[in-house]
Amino acid sequence: MPPPETMFCSQQINIPTGLPEVLKNFTKAAIRTQPKDLLVWSAAYFDALAKGEILPVKERLEINFGSQTKDAMLTPGLLKTLHKQLSFAETCGREMLQDKWKALCLPMEQLENMLILGNFSMDVSWMEFFALGCSALGDSLKTSLKVACEILTEDEEGGAARIPFEIFSLLCTYLANLDPEMPQGHIDGFLTSLEPQVLGTSLDVQVCAHSNIARTPNPVGHPTNSSERPDSALATECMRKVTG
Repeated sequence: MPPPETMFCSQQINIPTGLPEVLKNFTKAAIRTQPKDLLVWSAAYFDALAKGEILPVKERLEINFGSQTKDAMLTPGLLKTLHKQLSFAETCGREMLQDKWKALCLPMEQLENMLILGNFSMDVSWMEFFALGCSALGDSLKTSLKVACEILTEDEEGGAARIPFEIFSLLCTYLANLDPEMPQGHIDGFLTSLEPQVLGTSLDVQVCAHSNIARTPNPVGHPTNSSERPDSALATECMRKVTG
């Protein structure tokens, strides 16, 4: 119903019943995401909402990244948001990636550097780009894989952060191959040493925050002492070589 030509009081304004809820959700999303450019992000938010797409919203406020003053750089929370938006297919269009990146108010220079490093064309392999994003957030192969596990895991926050071994292997191999001085035999040996540990379990692997190895959950009834598990020593040595 169009508004009357002359407005005499506020009661003449028809407010949609769902508007307060929409604005409340928008406000919460803005607080959690902390976009650098609120107008750009708001336009992307309501555009995605209207189209029924995944919103450019972080799951929770990242305290350690909430005080950026100049450039809003990539964070684990923002990378997880991009993953939810773009992981529905093996590849995503370069233009779509740029649009999602801009919607989160991230610097285009950082994106272009990652695209150049990955030697991507117009079609971007999402998991390879995701691996580069984890690399940008970590200072070593081990910490990069730890970031990946924490983003991809379906475990509760603070849990083991397990991910499927196939995905772990893909990310580990891709990141290791970016280093021209990394012997392929080292990474192959490390991954091979993990396979016996995941067979017969949930086929998930986790990266320890305070360890020099990437480890899998201990199968029930298997020994935990590294001296009783010869593959544990090999995994430890390989990861030391991989992470420097």
